[in-house]
Amino acid sequence: MNEQLSWKVGGQQGEGIESTGEIFSTTLNRMGYHLYSYRHFSSRIKGGHTNNNVRISTKEVRAVSDNINILVAFDQQTIDLNSHELVEGGIILADSKFNPEKDEDLDVQLISIPFTATAKELGSQLMKNMVAIGASARLMNLELQPFKDMIYTMFIRKGQEIVDSNHEALIQGYQLMDDEMDTLRGDFEMLPSDSDPRLFLIGNDAISFGALNAGVRFMAAYPITPASEIMEYMISHLPKVGGTVIQTEDEIAAVTMAIGSNYAGARSFTSSAGPGLSLMMESIGLSGMTETPLVIVDTMRGGPSTGLPTKQEQSDLMQMIYGTHGDIPKIVLAPSDVEDAFYTTIEAFNLAEYYQVPVILLSDLQMSLGKQSSAPFDMSRVEINRGKTITEDIEGQEDDYFERYSDEEDGISPRPIPGTKGGIHHVTGVEHSTVGTPNEGPENRQLQMDKRMRKLKDFTMDEPFKARGGVESELLILSFLSVNGVANEAAERIDADITTINLKQIHPFPIDALRPYLDGAKEILVIEQNYSAQLQSVLKMNYHGHDRIRSHVKYDGTPFKPNEIEAHINSILKIKEVM
Repeated sequence: MNEQLSWKVGGQQGEGIESTGEIFSTTLNRMGYHLYSYRHFSSRIKGGHTNNNVRISTKEVRAVSDNINILVAFDQQTIDLNSHELVEGGIILADSKFNPEKDEDLDVQLISIPFTATAKELGSQLMKNMVAIGASARLMNLELQPFKDMIYTMFIRKGQEIVDSNHEALIQGYQLMDDEMDTLRGDFEMLPSDSDPRLFLIGNDAISFGALNAGVRFMAAYPITPASEIMEYMISHLPKVGGTVIQTEDEIAAVTMAIGSNYAGARSFTSSAGPGLSLMMESIGLSGMTETPLVIVDTMRGGPSTGLPTKQEQSDLMQMIYGTHGDIPKIVLAPSDVEDAFYTTIEAFNLAEYYQVPVILLSDLQMSLGKQSSAPFDMSRVEINRGKTITEDIEGQEDDYFERYSDEEDGISPRPIPGTKGGIHHVTGVEHSTVGTPNEGPENRQLQMDKRMRKLKDFTMDEPFKARGGVESELLILSFLSVNGVANEAAERIDADITTINLKQIHPFPIDALRPYLDGAKEILVIEQNYSAQLQSVLKMNYHGHDRIRSHVKYDGTPFKPNEIEAHINSILKIKEVM
């Protein structure tokens, strides 16, 4: 019996690969297993190879597995492209429709099962995914009832006849695999789960739910991979709480609508990916200059240009920190995992209003679209902080403009919502006086610039990073977003004094909080997914120990695997031994 297995299904895009993985993994989540999944798909609607890799475990997992144990193949290309990932003794369950073949040099077992033919006999070849799921359930010695319950939940709206047909396809697949069990050479049975209830969701859903609970009532966005699910979620749910979503003509309209709505007093945001953020840069500067709160979600993907729109990368970092022209205060955050994405999203809205600055919430494609198990969200942790927002009448301001940009010690001026009696003031994107009227004088310019930049001079979140390990270490590893789980797992495999830091606050860089860990490390390794080692560059801008800072990057569009990072860590430790 196994504590964990990795299961992958593959075929042509548009033939139900995503739904196969979704039904299989969601059922396992309901059974109490911990899951982590990764979707490989093309940037086209139909055609081209696609697969869904699901890691199943009795313990928490936050990364894809090194290799796969079970490969479910709906075409020969799936075997050709993915069979090399199988562990020794792994298994391929293939549709007999295409006369499957495997490389004879691979020590894996191939079992041919008539997925399509069985589904056709039952009325529709679309049900071949249910036949495959039934076969997988028997291979892993899982009970069928949870899968039947899942089918009922998904298809009852189409009628009992559809439910019954899919139930029968599931049972047929189970029986077909049962007939092959005597020929089985490996052990693919899962240990029982703890059956504890867990969420199973993509990062985009966690971010969206966080935005709802943060009090968002308006979203403007333009569809783009991998951010579109955020807008789709909000379209479905924001109207239920009196909110509105507008699909705009482009990203420039989206961000300016979000700024205008925030200025009017409604918590608002937009979401996009790298190409869309490029279009938003001037408007992000407008948010900074007018001191209007703004939250933008950037779901990073492979660039530049259209680049790799459906592949993993973390190459927007420098753009998000330094993209705007001129100096403005700005906060850039990166949730440590899917569960943390919910809480960090709420914090992003609080910080945007408290400091009256643009806040960019980073995600990457793997965190945005990869489904993960998560503990249920603790709603008692949800707090709303609107800072110096004024919604009640201001006495004594009837005849004078309100000093919206007054020179406060902390740099944060009171912010009356339009319509508040006594709060009238000017708003402009050019340099302005304390009441908002244009003023390009050198003395005023310096006063206002100093005031704005003073807001975040000493800013550090309550938890700017998550550390595993001690302040002093043989090796300190820094990472962010979806690389965190992979780095943590790789470090745990090695018998050495290793500390991992999962960064949440990217900008302003929390150097004072990090310094004890950096000073206490003999070597520092920054792991990230971009060509130019952007996070390492940010670290070097803020910390002096360049001779101890190393980099490990990946930019081929696929996520890191734990064994890749494990091998690199071992190479560093071995180099140190030689030295």
